[in-house]
Amino acid sequence: MKKTLLFLILCGVIMAQEVSIPDYLSYNQVFSGELSQIIKEAGLDGTYDVGEDGTEQISFAVIDITNGKAELGGVNFDNFVYPASVYKMYAGAALLKKCYQGKYNLYENYITTFPNVVDKTREIKSDPRPLLEDGDTVTVHYLLDLMITRSDNTAANCVIDLANRDFINDMMLEYNWNGSEVTRKYLSRKYEDPGYEKIRGTETCALHAADFMYKIANNGLVNPWVSQQMKILLGGQLDKSKLASGLPKDAVMYHKTGWWSYWTNDVGIVDDGKIQYIIALFTPITEEEVLTKFAEVSKKVYELILSRNSK
Repeated sequence: MKKTLLFLILCGVIMAQEVSIPDYLSYNQVFSGELSQIIKEAGLDGTYDVGEDGTEQISFAVIDITNGKAELGGVNFDNFVYPASVYKMYAGAALLKKCYQGKYNLYENYITTFPNVVDKTREIKSDPRPLLEDGDTVTVHYLLDLMITRSDNTAANCVIDLANRDFINDMMLEYNWNGSEVTRKYLSRKYEDPGYEKIRGTETCALHAADFMYKIANNGLVNPWVSQQMKILLGGQLDKSKLASGLPKDAVMYHKTGWWSYWTNDVGIVDDGKIQYIIALFTPITEEEVLTKFAEVSKKVYELILSRNSK
């Protein structure tokens, strides 16, 4: 199944972008119908106001990988939306790739500097780690951990610099995640690097985010070392308020969340020892309005996957 999407790319030039399901994933129409019903019951099947950007719909994908399966279903999973902090995982994977190549060591020191230092409050209030300040010396691994587990924006800006956007996006294109390129850091455009001041905002779709997690689950994101390092970081996610909140206590979720303005998102691998699946839900709805719906969708998807694999 292929769908052609039109979207804004660099500097506002409009280009046709084709999003296609990878050969290793099997699209299941019945599964999609069941997932669509879950979305409808949660009241997430509408079109939502996102201010000056107009209106938007959700992007939702689930991949059942229990017992070696790779069955894909979802709703609008090829719809590109603003990922908020979810795209930090793309930058993190690229930096880990550089570490594997020997360009950096995970435990070498890095000094944080202006204008990358942007955070005024901790994204996760319960995390005791202090905010990064101008001139702090930390390790590359500390930056990666802070960026993924607490969604720290200062750490993300440093990681994007270390990984380099061209290098990150070469990786994105290698996996055919065209349209999900990392274009922006988490700072004001007036402080962006030369050439990035007017670039389009970063977008992604649920299919690309779910495929990223699928590769991690199968040790195929770059290589087993990078995949396992990413999985460890994702397993330490401190934000449990979204999809993780709808799971039973014996299920583990390796995931990355994101929230900003109208956008609330979560994507990850769920594993309880009996079933295993990938779930990606991107919504153009504020956190305050949608958190209970994330829990509802997560609970029903878990029950659906359990039912599908108990027959």
